[in-house]
Amino acid sequence: MRMSLLKALDATHVQVDDISGGCGSMYKIEVVSAAFEGKSRVAQHRLVNDVIKEEIGGMHGLTVKTWTPAQFKPTSSL
Repeated sequence: MRMSLLKALDATHVQVDDISGGCGSMYKIEVVSAAFEGKSRVAQHRLVNDVIKEEIGGMHGLTVKTWTPAQFKPTSSL
């Protein structure tokens, strides 16, 4: 998923974490991309979902966070 998002969205930061305890059913995805400029949060999430649509089918849950490069403030929690 990470490489697909990096390439498709020309992202500067992508973090994909399995938050299901290792069974691969719940993921947290964070993406920073200039492709999000001028788009609503919903439109940004749709872009992410379109890239990983095949993988989403096997998931029970997904958390997506998106930022433009100007909005992104790295923290130690990433």
